[in-house]
Amino acid sequence: MRTIYTDAEIFRDGRFERGRLAVEEGRVTADDEPRAGDRVVPLGGRRLVPGFVDVHVHLREPGFPQKETIATGTAAAARGGYTAVCSMPNLRPAPDTPETLGLQRDIIRRDAVVRVYPYGCITMGQRGCGELVDFAALAPYAVGFSDDGRGVQSEELMAEAMRRAAAVGRPIVAHCEVDELLRGGYIHDGAYCRAHGHRGICSESEWRQVERDIRLVGQTGCRYHVCHVSTKESVELVRRAKAAGLPVSCETAPHYLLLTDEDLREEGRFKMNPPLRGRADREALLAGIADGTIEAIATDHAPHTAEEKSRGLVGSAMGIVGLECAFPLLYTHLVLPGVVSLERLVTLMAVNPRRLFGLEGGVAAGDAADFTVLDLDARWEVDPAAFLSKGRATPFEGWRVQGRAVLTAVNGREVYRDETMKNQ
Repeated sequence: MRTIYTDAEIFRDGRFERGRLAVEEGRVTADDEPRAGDRVVPLGGRRLVPGFVDVHVHLREPGFPQKETIATGTAAAARGGYTAVCSMPNLRPAPDTPETLGLQRDIIRRDAVVRVYPYGCITMGQRGCGELVDFAALAPYAVGFSDDGRGVQSEELMAEAMRRAAAVGRPIVAHCEVDELLRGGYIHDGAYCRAHGHRGICSESEWRQVERDIRLVGQTGCRYHVCHVSTKESVELVRRAKAAGLPVSCETAPHYLLLTDEDLREEGRFKMNPPLRGRADREALLAGIADGTIEAIATDHAPHTAEEKSRGLVGSAMGIVGLECAFPLLYTHLVLPGVVSLERLVTLMAVNPRRLFGLEGGVAAGDAADFTVLDLDARWEVDPAAFLSKGRATPFEGWRVQGRAVLTAVNGREVYRDETMKNQ
C-alpha cells in the first residue's frame, strides 16, 4: 500500500514548495497522485524535510547502558527528527576490530529505530596512541574512523592513520585536543574561569591539533572531518584549508552557537568537551555557518547518569544531551531572529551531513523515504524529565522554544509520531 503525505511544504533542491510525498515499499515515488487504496496523510501545511542526520552521537552501548542504550538513544533521535546518527566509539569494548564492532552492530540491528552508522576506532583501545587498527578490516562496517574523546597525539601516528584511511576510502573524524596543553582544565580559560577560581582549557589545545592535521591532509590526501569545532582559530584554519582545495570539513554543535562561557553556572549540565568558549568564538562559528566553512551541525549527544552530572563544574563528567531539542533551539534562536534561514538550517542538519558521509535517504524520487515533518508553530519548554534519552543534562533546561518534529519516518516507516498527529 502506498502512503501519500499531502498538503505539505516540502524541502527539495534547497527550497520549500507546496506538494505531496508518495511512499511505496520504503522509497519515494515520482507518481504522487492519490488513487484508490492509498493511505492519505494530510499534513496541514507543515514542513516536510529530509530526515536530520547527526554525525556525532554517543549511544553508550555496549559497555555503559546505565548512561544510554541504542534503544533509548535512537528513540530520542527519532523524536528530535533524526533519521540517522553516527555513533562514536568510546564503548566497552572499543570497536577496534570487526569482532568488537560486531557487538555494537548486533544491538543496532535488534534495537535501533533509526539508522545507526558506527565509527571504528583509529587506535587500538581508542587510546589516541599506540597501535593503529586494521583499517581495511574495519572499513566495510564503519562510516569512518575516530578516537572521539581523545586526540591522536603523535604526528607520525596520525599521518599513517590518514594514509591507511585514504587507502580504504573512509574519513578520519578527529577529536582535536593536545593533551599537554590541557593542564588539568575543565572549562574554557576565560573570564568566568579566572573569576571563579577554576582551571581553564585554552583554545590552543584544540586549534593546534587542527592545524597539524590539516597539514597532514595536504600530505596524505585523506578525507578529514573535524569534530565539534569551538574556537575562532579552528574556523579560520578550516576556511583556509577549504580555500586551498583540501578535502576538509567540520561540524559544530548547538551549544557553541547559542552559549558562551558568560552563560556558565556552577552545575554539571554546563560542562562538556570542548567547553563553552568566548563571545568572539561564538561569532566566528556563526560566520562559519554563514559562509559555508562549517558544513554540519551535530549535537555531540553525550549522556551520563544523574550522579555523574551532579558534581558541579569541577567534578562532573564531560558531556550533555541534545538530540531532542537541537532543532527547536536553533530554529528559535537562529532562524526566527534572522541569523540564518530555515533552508540553511535544514541544509546543515540534513543535506550536508548526508552528503559529507555518503549516507542514504531523502525526499527525492527513488530515495529511501527518510523524512521529518516539522510543526513550526509548536511552542514548548525544554524539560529534561520528559526526554526519551536516559541523559538529562542540558544547559537549555527551562528554555522556551518554538518548532518541533511531529513525525519521523525511516525507510517509509513512521518511527515517531507526536500526539498532535495521532489522528492523522
